[in-house]
Amino acid sequence: MVNKLLLLLFTILLLTSCKEYALTETEIDEDGPDYIIRFAHEESTDSVQHDYVEAFKKTLENKTNHTVQVEIYPVGQLGDATEQAEQLQIGAIDMAIISPGNTGTMVPENQLFILHFLFSDDMEVNHHVLNNSKALDTLTEVYNEHGMLILDYWTQGFQQWTANVNISQPEDLRGARIRTIPSPLLLASYEAYGASPTPMAYEEVYSGLQLNMIDGQENPFFAIEEMNFFEVQDYLIDSRHAIYATTTAINPDFYDELPEDIQKAIEETVAQLSEESLNIQEERNETALESIKSQSHITFATLDDEERAAFREASEPVFEIYKEEVGETGAEILEELQEEIADVENDR
Repeated sequence: MVNKLLLLLFTILLLTSCKEYALTETEIDEDGPDYIIRFAHEESTDSVQHDYVEAFKKTLENKTNHTVQVEIYPVGQLGDATEQAEQLQIGAIDMAIISPGNTGTMVPENQLFILHFLFSDDMEVNHHVLNNSKALDTLTEVYNEHGMLILDYWTQGFQQWTANVNISQPEDLRGARIRTIPSPLLLASYEAYGASPTPMAYEEVYSGLQLNMIDGQENPFFAIEEMNFFEVQDYLIDSRHAIYATTTAINPDFYDELPEDIQKAIEETVAQLSEESLNIQEERNETALESIKSQSHITFATLDDEERAAFREASEPVFEIYKEEVGETGAEILEELQEEIADVENDR
Protein backbone atom coordinates (compact mmCIF):
# COMPACT_ATOMS: atom_id res chain seq x y z
CA MET A 1 0.00 0.00 0.00
CA VAL A 2 2.85 2.36 0.90
CA ASN A 3 4.59 1.55 -2.38
CA LYS A 4 1.41 2.34 -4.34
CA LEU A 5 1.06 5.69 -2.59
CA LEU A 6 4.70 6.54 -3.27
CA LEU A 7 4.27 5.60 -6.94
CA LEU A 8 1.14 7.73 -7.18
CA LEU A 9 2.84 10.74 -5.56
CA PHE A 10 5.84 10.35 -7.86
CA THR A 11 3.57 10.18 -10.89
CA ILE A 12 1.72 13.33 -9.84
CA LEU A 13 4.99 15.23 -9.34
CA LEU A 14 6.36 13.98 -12.66
CA LEU A 15 3.28 14.84 -14.67
CA THR A 16 2.86 18.19 -12.93
CA SER A 17 6.44 19.15 -13.73
CA CYS A 18 6.01 17.96 -17.32
CA LYS A 19 2.83 20.00 -17.66
CA GLU A 20 4.47 23.12 -16.22
CA TYR A 21 7.39 22.66 -18.60
CA ALA A 22 5.04 22.19 -21.54
CA LEU A 23 3.09 25.33 -20.63
CA THR A 24 6.31 27.31 -20.33
CA GLU A 25 7.40 26.10 -23.73
CA THR A 26 4.00 27.09 -25.14
CA GLU A 27 4.43 30.62 -23.85
CA ILE A 28 7.86 30.85 -25.54
CA ASP A 29 6.88 29.10 -28.75
CA GLU A 30 3.88 30.83 -30.29
CA ASP A 31 3.38 27.88 -32.65
CA GLY A 32 3.10 25.41 -29.79
CA PRO A 33 -0.14 23.91 -28.43
CA ASP A 34 -2.38 25.91 -26.12
CA TYR A 35 -3.60 22.80 -24.31
CA ILE A 36 -2.03 19.43 -23.55
CA ILE A 37 -4.22 16.42 -22.78
CA ARG A 38 -2.52 13.55 -20.97
CA PHE A 39 -4.41 10.44 -22.13
CA ALA A 40 -3.69 7.02 -20.57
CA HIS A 41 -5.05 3.64 -21.58
CA GLU A 42 -5.03 0.12 -20.14
CA GLU A 43 -3.34 -1.89 -22.88
CA SER A 44 -0.12 -2.24 -24.87
CA THR A 45 0.80 -0.22 -27.95
CA ASP A 46 -0.44 -3.12 -30.10
CA SER A 47 -4.08 -3.13 -29.04
CA VAL A 48 -7.59 -1.88 -29.80
CA GLN A 49 -7.29 0.77 -27.10
CA HIS A 50 -4.05 2.14 -28.51
CA ASP A 51 -5.59 2.27 -32.00
CA TYR A 52 -8.49 4.21 -30.51
CA VAL A 53 -6.32 6.71 -28.63
CA GLU A 54 -4.08 7.23 -31.66
CA ALA A 55 -7.19 7.98 -33.74
CA PHE A 56 -8.44 10.33 -31.00
CA LYS A 57 -5.11 12.18 -30.97
CA LYS A 58 -5.00 12.60 -34.76
CA THR A 59 -8.65 13.65 -35.05
CA LEU A 60 -8.68 16.12 -32.15
CA GLU A 61 -5.36 17.73 -33.04
CA ASN A 62 -6.49 18.24 -36.63
CA LYS A 63 -9.91 19.47 -35.54
CA THR A 64 -8.32 22.11 -33.26
CA ASN A 65 -5.59 23.09 -35.76
CA HIS A 66 -3.06 21.62 -33.31
CA THR A 67 -3.87 24.10 -30.56
CA VAL A 68 -4.48 20.91 -28.55
CA GLN A 69 -1.79 18.26 -28.18
CA VAL A 70 -2.55 14.75 -26.91
CA GLU A 71 0.13 12.83 -25.01
CA ILE A 72 -0.47 9.06 -24.92
CA TYR A 73 0.50 6.86 -21.97
CA PRO A 74 -0.03 3.09 -22.51
CA VAL A 75 -0.44 0.80 -19.52
CA GLY A 76 2.73 0.41 -17.49
CA GLN A 77 4.12 3.86 -18.10
CA LEU A 78 2.11 5.40 -15.26
CA GLY A 79 1.17 2.26 -13.38
CA ASP A 80 -1.45 -0.43 -13.92
CA ALA A 81 -5.04 0.11 -15.04
CA THR A 82 -6.40 0.67 -11.53
CA GLU A 83 -3.67 3.18 -10.74
CA GLN A 84 -4.47 5.04 -13.96
CA ALA A 85 -8.10 5.32 -12.85
CA GLU A 86 -6.97 6.72 -9.50
CA GLN A 87 -4.74 9.24 -11.30
CA LEU A 88 -7.69 10.34 -13.42
CA GLN A 89 -9.81 10.91 -10.32
CA ILE A 90 -7.28 13.28 -8.75
CA GLY A 91 -6.32 15.03 -11.99
CA ALA A 92 -2.80 13.58 -12.32
CA ILE A 93 -3.88 12.67 -15.87
CA ASP A 94 -6.63 14.27 -17.94
CA MET A 95 -8.24 11.43 -19.90
CA ALA A 96 -8.20 7.65 -19.77
CA ILE A 97 -9.74 4.48 -21.11
CA ILE A 98 -11.41 3.09 -17.98
CA SER A 99 -12.88 -0.43 -17.97
CA PRO A 100 -15.41 -1.72 -15.40
CA GLY A 101 -13.22 -4.65 -14.46
CA ASN A 102 -10.61 -2.29 -13.06
CA THR A 103 -12.92 0.19 -11.32
CA GLY A 104 -15.49 -2.04 -9.63
CA THR A 105 -14.42 -0.99 -6.16
CA MET A 106 -14.70 2.69 -7.15
CA VAL A 107 -18.01 2.43 -9.01
CA PRO A 108 -19.68 -0.86 -7.99
CA GLU A 109 -22.66 -0.21 -10.28
CA ASN A 110 -20.49 -0.58 -13.38
CA GLN A 111 -20.01 -4.28 -12.62
CA LEU A 112 -23.16 -4.97 -14.64
CA PHE A 113 -20.86 -5.10 -17.69
CA ILE A 114 -19.26 -8.22 -16.23
CA LEU A 115 -22.56 -10.13 -16.05
CA HIS A 116 -22.72 -13.07 -18.45
CA PHE A 117 -25.40 -13.14 -21.16
CA LEU A 118 -26.71 -9.68 -20.34
CA PHE A 119 -25.97 -8.21 -23.76
CA SER A 120 -27.03 -9.43 -27.19
CA ASP A 121 -24.91 -11.75 -29.33
CA ASP A 122 -25.48 -9.17 -32.10
CA MET A 123 -22.85 -6.44 -31.76
CA GLU A 124 -24.93 -3.96 -33.74
CA VAL A 125 -27.60 -4.22 -31.04
CA ASN A 126 -25.04 -3.68 -28.31
CA HIS A 127 -23.50 -0.71 -30.10
CA HIS A 128 -26.90 0.94 -30.43
CA VAL A 129 -27.69 0.38 -26.76
CA LEU A 130 -24.31 1.68 -25.57
CA ASN A 131 -24.88 4.90 -27.48
CA ASN A 132 -28.57 5.46 -26.71
CA SER A 133 -29.14 4.12 -23.22
CA LYS A 134 -30.96 6.11 -20.56
CA ALA A 135 -29.82 3.48 -18.05
CA LEU A 136 -26.20 4.26 -18.86
CA ASP A 137 -26.94 7.99 -18.56
CA THR A 138 -27.76 7.24 -14.93
CA LEU A 139 -24.54 5.23 -14.61
CA THR A 140 -22.64 8.23 -15.99
CA GLU A 141 -24.02 10.33 -13.13
CA VAL A 142 -22.68 7.76 -10.67
CA TYR A 143 -19.25 7.82 -12.32
CA ASN A 144 -19.24 11.61 -12.13
CA GLU A 145 -19.73 11.46 -8.37
CA HIS A 146 -16.46 9.54 -8.23
CA GLY A 147 -14.41 12.01 -10.26
CA MET A 148 -14.78 10.43 -13.70
CA LEU A 149 -16.84 12.01 -16.49
CA ILE A 150 -17.76 9.34 -19.03
CA LEU A 151 -17.82 10.65 -22.60
CA ASP A 152 -18.58 7.34 -24.28
CA TYR A 153 -19.30 3.67 -23.62
CA TRP A 154 -17.89 1.31 -26.24
CA THR A 155 -16.71 -2.24 -26.69
CA GLN A 156 -13.56 -4.03 -27.81
CA GLY A 157 -15.51 -7.08 -28.89
CA PHE A 158 -17.09 -10.16 -27.38
CA GLN A 159 -15.51 -12.16 -24.60
CA GLN A 160 -14.71 -15.68 -25.85
CA TRP A 161 -13.52 -18.83 -24.12
CA THR A 162 -10.40 -20.90 -24.65
CA ALA A 163 -10.04 -24.16 -22.75
CA ASN A 164 -8.55 -27.64 -22.80
CA VAL A 165 -12.01 -29.15 -23.32
CA ASN A 166 -14.90 -28.11 -25.51
CA ILE A 167 -17.40 -25.92 -23.65
CA SER A 168 -20.95 -26.32 -24.92
CA GLN A 169 -22.95 -26.54 -21.66
CA PRO A 170 -22.47 -25.31 -18.08
CA GLU A 171 -21.53 -28.83 -16.95
CA ASP A 172 -18.42 -28.66 -19.12
CA LEU A 173 -17.05 -25.97 -16.81
CA ARG A 174 -17.59 -27.97 -13.62
CA GLY A 175 -14.33 -27.96 -11.67
CA ALA A 176 -12.46 -26.11 -14.43
CA ARG A 177 -9.92 -23.54 -13.26
CA ILE A 178 -10.86 -20.47 -15.31
CA ARG A 179 -8.65 -17.40 -15.09
CA THR A 180 -10.51 -14.24 -14.13
CA ILE A 181 -9.78 -10.69 -13.10
CA PRO A 182 -10.17 -10.17 -9.31
CA SER A 183 -13.87 -9.28 -9.48
CA PRO A 184 -16.19 -10.93 -6.94
CA LEU A 185 -19.05 -10.74 -9.42
CA LEU A 186 -17.04 -12.48 -12.15
CA LEU A 187 -16.02 -15.15 -9.68
CA ALA A 188 -19.71 -15.62 -8.86
CA SER A 189 -20.51 -15.97 -12.57
CA TYR A 190 -18.14 -18.91 -12.98
CA GLU A 191 -19.09 -20.45 -9.66
CA ALA A 192 -22.68 -20.52 -10.97
CA TYR A 193 -21.45 -22.96 -13.66
CA GLY A 194 -19.60 -25.05 -11.07
CA ALA A 195 -16.21 -23.80 -12.26
CA SER A 196 -13.27 -22.87 -10.06
CA PRO A 197 -12.50 -19.24 -10.99
CA THR A 198 -8.86 -18.33 -10.48
CA PRO A 199 -7.83 -14.65 -10.35
CA MET A 200 -4.53 -14.11 -12.12
CA ALA A 201 -2.61 -11.17 -13.59
CA TYR A 202 -3.06 -10.82 -17.34
CA GLU A 203 0.67 -11.12 -18.06
CA GLU A 204 0.78 -14.44 -16.16
CA VAL A 205 -2.02 -16.16 -18.08
CA TYR A 206 0.13 -17.71 -20.83
CA SER A 207 2.48 -19.39 -18.36
CA GLY A 208 -0.48 -20.36 -16.21
CA LEU A 209 -2.05 -22.18 -19.15
CA GLN A 210 1.26 -23.66 -20.23
CA LEU A 211 2.01 -25.05 -16.76
CA ASN A 212 -1.58 -26.31 -16.26
CA MET A 213 -2.13 -23.96 -13.33
CA ILE A 214 -5.38 -22.94 -15.05
CA ASP A 215 -7.56 -24.75 -17.59
CA GLY A 216 -9.03 -21.83 -19.53
CA GLN A 217 -9.63 -18.11 -19.80
CA GLU A 218 -11.83 -15.46 -21.42
CA ASN A 219 -10.84 -12.63 -23.76
CA PRO A 220 -11.74 -11.19 -27.17
CA PHE A 221 -10.14 -12.83 -30.20
CA PHE A 222 -7.64 -9.99 -30.63
CA ALA A 223 -6.25 -10.54 -27.11
CA ILE A 224 -6.17 -14.33 -27.51
CA GLU A 225 -4.09 -13.88 -30.67
CA GLU A 226 -1.92 -11.06 -29.34
CA MET A 227 -1.00 -13.01 -26.17
CA ASN A 228 -0.67 -16.36 -28.00
CA PHE A 229 -3.09 -18.10 -25.64
CA PHE A 230 -4.16 -20.33 -28.56
CA GLU A 231 -0.73 -21.99 -28.49
CA VAL A 232 -1.42 -23.59 -25.12
CA GLN A 233 -5.13 -24.40 -25.44
CA ASP A 234 -7.04 -27.09 -27.34
CA TYR A 235 -10.38 -25.34 -27.91
CA LEU A 236 -11.48 -21.84 -28.91
CA ILE A 237 -15.21 -21.28 -28.31
CA ASP A 238 -17.15 -18.45 -29.92
CA SER A 239 -19.29 -18.01 -26.82
CA ARG A 240 -20.10 -14.29 -26.87
CA HIS A 241 -21.04 -14.64 -23.20
CA ALA A 242 -20.22 -10.99 -22.46
CA ILE A 243 -18.89 -7.89 -24.15
CA TYR A 244 -15.49 -6.43 -23.33
CA ALA A 245 -16.92 -3.05 -22.40
CA THR A 246 -14.87 0.05 -21.72
CA THR A 247 -15.28 3.81 -21.47
CA THR A 248 -13.65 7.02 -22.63
CA ALA A 249 -13.36 9.19 -19.53
CA ILE A 250 -12.11 12.66 -18.64
CA ASN A 251 -11.43 14.40 -15.36
CA PRO A 252 -14.51 16.62 -14.71
CA ASP A 253 -12.54 19.54 -13.30
CA PHE A 254 -10.13 19.54 -16.23
CA TYR A 255 -13.04 19.38 -18.67
CA ASP A 256 -14.94 22.23 -16.99
CA GLU A 257 -11.89 24.50 -17.22
CA LEU A 258 -11.57 24.05 -20.99
CA PRO A 259 -13.05 26.67 -23.36
CA GLU A 260 -16.38 25.73 -24.95
CA ASP A 261 -14.83 25.31 -28.41
CA ILE A 262 -12.32 22.75 -27.08
CA GLN A 263 -15.05 20.93 -25.17
CA LYS A 264 -17.09 20.79 -28.37
CA ALA A 265 -14.11 19.48 -30.35
CA ILE A 266 -13.55 16.72 -27.78
CA GLU A 267 -17.23 15.75 -27.84
CA GLU A 268 -17.27 15.69 -31.66
CA THR A 269 -14.11 13.58 -31.73
CA VAL A 270 -15.55 11.08 -29.26
CA ALA A 271 -18.81 10.90 -31.25
CA GLN A 272 -16.87 10.24 -34.45
CA LEU A 273 -14.76 7.56 -32.80
CA SER A 274 -17.86 5.91 -31.36
CA GLU A 275 -18.64 4.68 -34.85
CA GLU A 276 -15.00 4.05 -35.75
CA SER A 277 -14.41 2.01 -32.59
CA LEU A 278 -17.02 -0.50 -33.76
CA ASN A 279 -15.08 -0.96 -36.99
CA ILE A 280 -11.71 -1.02 -35.21
CA GLN A 281 -12.73 -3.86 -32.89
CA GLU A 282 -14.50 -5.78 -35.65
CA GLU A 283 -11.48 -5.66 -37.96
CA ARG A 284 -9.05 -6.47 -35.15
CA ASN A 285 -11.06 -9.46 -33.93
CA GLU A 286 -11.80 -10.86 -37.40
CA THR A 287 -8.15 -10.61 -38.41
CA ALA A 288 -7.07 -12.23 -35.15
CA LEU A 289 -9.48 -15.15 -35.58
CA GLU A 290 -8.24 -15.77 -39.13
CA SER A 291 -4.66 -15.68 -37.86
CA ILE A 292 -5.40 -18.15 -35.08
CA LYS A 293 -7.12 -20.57 -37.43
CA SER A 294 -4.31 -20.40 -39.98
CA GLN A 295 -1.43 -21.13 -37.61
CA SER A 296 -2.91 -23.24 -34.83
CA HIS A 297 -4.01 -26.78 -34.07
CA ILE A 298 -6.83 -25.37 -31.94
CA THR A 299 -10.38 -26.65 -32.49
CA PHE A 300 -12.94 -23.91 -33.12
CA ALA A 301 -16.54 -24.21 -31.88
CA THR A 302 -19.58 -21.93 -31.58
CA LEU A 303 -22.38 -21.94 -29.02
CA ASP A 304 -25.76 -22.40 -30.70
CA ASP A 305 -29.01 -20.84 -29.48
CA GLU A 306 -29.96 -23.80 -27.30
CA GLU A 307 -26.53 -23.90 -25.66
CA ARG A 308 -26.59 -20.16 -25.04
CA ALA A 309 -30.01 -20.50 -23.40
CA ALA A 310 -28.64 -23.10 -20.96
CA PHE A 311 -25.78 -20.80 -19.95
CA ARG A 312 -28.13 -17.83 -19.67
CA GLU A 313 -30.38 -19.76 -17.29
CA ALA A 314 -27.39 -20.80 -15.17
CA SER A 315 -26.26 -17.16 -15.02
CA GLU A 316 -29.54 -15.73 -13.72
CA PRO A 317 -28.75 -16.06 -9.97
CA VAL A 318 -25.70 -13.82 -10.45
CA PHE A 319 -27.96 -10.97 -11.58
CA GLU A 320 -29.63 -11.13 -8.17
CA ILE A 321 -26.22 -11.11 -6.47
CA TYR A 322 -25.36 -7.95 -8.40
CA LYS A 323 -28.57 -6.25 -7.26
CA GLU A 324 -27.98 -7.19 -3.63
CA GLU A 325 -24.37 -6.01 -3.65
CA VAL A 326 -24.74 -2.65 -5.42
CA GLY A 327 -28.07 -1.52 -4.03
CA GLU A 328 -31.17 0.13 -5.41
CA THR A 329 -29.55 2.46 -7.97
CA GLY A 330 -27.55 -0.37 -9.52
CA ALA A 331 -30.60 -2.63 -9.60
CA GLU A 332 -32.63 0.04 -11.40
CA ILE A 333 -29.86 0.63 -13.94
CA LEU A 334 -29.61 -3.09 -14.66
CA GLU A 335 -33.35 -3.63 -15.06
CA GLU A 336 -33.71 -0.62 -17.38
CA LEU A 337 -30.71 -1.76 -19.43
CA GLN A 338 -32.19 -5.25 -19.80
CA GLU A 339 -35.40 -3.71 -21.14
CA GLU A 340 -33.49 -1.52 -23.58
CA ILE A 341 -31.51 -4.47 -24.96
CA ALA A 342 -34.68 -6.54 -25.38
CA ASP A 343 -36.47 -3.65 -27.14
CA VAL A 344 -33.65 -3.15 -29.66
CA GLU A 345 -33.44 -6.90 -30.34
CA ASN A 346 -37.21 -7.03 -30.94
CA ASP A 347 -37.05 -4.04 -33.28
CA ARG A 348 -34.40 -5.78 -35.37
